[in-house]
Amino acid sequence: MWSLKAGSWHGVGNDPVYNVSTCFETYPFPWVPGYEPTDDPRIAAIAEAARRLVELRDRWLNPPEIAAADLKKRTLTALYNARPTWLANAHKALDRAVFDAYGWPHDLTDDDLLGRLLALNAERAAGGAAPGGVIAQGATRPTRRWLAVESP
Repeated sequence: MWSLKAGSWHGVGNDPVYNVSTCFETYPFPWVPGYEPTDDPRIAAIAEAARRLVELRDRWLNPPEIAAADLKKRTLTALYNARPTWLANAHKALDRAVFDAYGWPHDLTDDDLLGRLLALNAERAAGGAAPGGVIAQGATRPTRRWLAVESP
């Protein structure tokens, strides 16, 4: 969702284009990258949910003893187009872990989520503190870029 709003559009079909400078470098992660609290259980929960998602996808993409012709049909595109329940549930688990890291409820609409991300982006652009604690004394913030949020 963030990349669709922060990214650009290109081509005859006006396809979304992800680029690092407007999508990744502007994204307001729960903690400023490089200053994540190492002992926070929320980080472990995100890591575990992400590992589980990758494990499930890898198991589907490369099952044992499958014919080469069938293996060629097992792509991420095919998987996400089919969107089996186990995949949706794994993504929901990861979403819940990430929402917990932000301290947000799990039932946000896409518009509410984007609004919160934009507000956090604007706060950080204005020099607001990183959520989850204070940056160590003497440390400098990494160079980050922020979106220019325009009023409607």
